[in-house]
Amino acid sequence: MKTGRRLAFDYGQVRIGVAASDTSGLIASPIATLLATDTDLTGQLTALFTEYEPIYIVVGEPKHLSGASNPSLVAAHEFADLLRTLTDIPIHLVDERLSTISAAKNLRITGHNAKSSKAKIDAMAAVSILESALERERIAGHLD
Repeated sequence: MKTGRRLAFDYGQVRIGVAASDTSGLIASPIATLLATDTDLTGQLTALFTEYEPIYIVVGEPKHLSGASNPSLVAAHEFADLLRTLTDIPIHLVDERLSTISAAKNLRITGHNAKSSKAKIDAMAAVSILESALERERIAGHLD
């Protein structure tokens, strides 16, 4: 695997979970939850790109279990398009089916309840998305 950090986003119309990998691409960690409606969202995103210097970015694709499109999927694609206007870092879309459910379950196991952990759930969903991308990269040698 190529050396360098990777960033992942779990886009939601209220909150955006963010995760980053270590430079070896072995560990994904939650780093932030951004407010999707923040007037300085583009500034925050640009600051993340500058701080983490990712070799690629992944955005979760919230498809239905059947694989069908939905409004959340369209919004995630629009978010990826926004990212493309801010950076020339490669951006990949990764299937995120069940990532939020998995994140909520993992937080419950560690003693957090869903109501008080909404921001944590979004960041942990981004971790799940990034772990999926890292696994795909390890198996195939690349993300494409």
